[in-house]
Amino acid sequence: MSPRRDVFPHRLDLQHGCVELSHGGGGRAMAQLIEELFLAAFDNAWLRAQDDGARLMVPPGRLTMATDSHVVSPLFFPGGDIGCLSVHGTINDVAMAGARPLYLAATFILEEGFPLADLKRIVDSMAHAARHAGVPIVTGDTKVVERGKGDGVFITTTGVGLIPEGVEIAARQAQPGDAILLSGSLGDHGMAVMAQRENLRFDASIESDTAALHELVAAMVAAVPGIHCLRDPTRGGLGCALNEIAQQAGVGMQLREAAIPVHEPVRALCEFLGLDPLYVANEGKLLAICPAEFADTLLAVMHGHSLGREAAIIGEVVADPHCFVEMATVFGGRRLVDWLSGEQLPRIC
Repeated sequence: MSPRRDVFPHRLDLQHGCVELSHGGGGRAMAQLIEELFLAAFDNAWLRAQDDGARLMVPPGRLTMATDSHVVSPLFFPGGDIGCLSVHGTINDVAMAGARPLYLAATFILEEGFPLADLKRIVDSMAHAARHAGVPIVTGDTKVVERGKGDGVFITTTGVGLIPEGVEIAARQAQPGDAILLSGSLGDHGMAVMAQRENLRFDASIESDTAALHELVAAMVAAVPGIHCLRDPTRGGLGCALNEIAQQAGVGMQLREAAIPVHEPVRALCEFLGLDPLYVANEGKLLAICPAEFADTLLAVMHGHSLGREAAIIGEVVADPHCFVEMATVFGGRRLVDWLSGEQLPRIC
């Protein structure tokens, strides 16, 4: 859409301009920022109405809603940026209920002095991610804080999705005897962000795995409606995600280290930094827990999707009143995969 010349006599300088406090003040400057940047990028009928809230048509059924704030540093990293990450992260949270994501809302906290060129790059990335996923951004909000109080930009996204009839996916559904599947390699996102943050260079590049997983989930649910649990192992990685599920379901987990995929550059960087890939954040991977008799069917469906080609069965759910997560190591021993103590990698998503 083209800006209105009678209201805004001069275009925003999206190459050299910066965010000003007036861009959050509710007046002409804010209206111009919204129209020339956000509306132009996210353009759809709901946003064009420019009401305080979007009026949405929702099909019959159960809704799920998720919200997530994104404070990743640096804002741009190999394989993605805070923009596409904010879209993918919330879509994935909605999808982990087995739902079809319908709509997104986005809130921006901008720091005075933040370059408009960088903001446009972020907004364009969000728009591309939302359109590629088929999930429109239908409403939002923008606030501006004083210079030095916002670290550039923070983004909060909220998503709404529809859960298909007969699908009941939740951590509490995990049962002894279930198989545990992982959709792909661990640690790509966390290590890509860390390498960029610390300006580390390696022979083999590491890129974030950030991606929207809802189409993979839809294929999985269509093939195996009886999936018990889905979870995207973001902050805290695989280790913390499995501990959360074990506690919620009152069960234990037995993993096989040799079955857990980790790309060699990620493994090498983790060793260099003294980190455990089991606890490194992912933004394009999921855990699935299903009855053992359906595990091979589910694995085949995952292998048939571009985001699940490296999927593997990595363990099983067991009866354990202590709710321990344990792993058989490649050296033939066993180790406890405990909760992460402290913050291994801050500002990773």
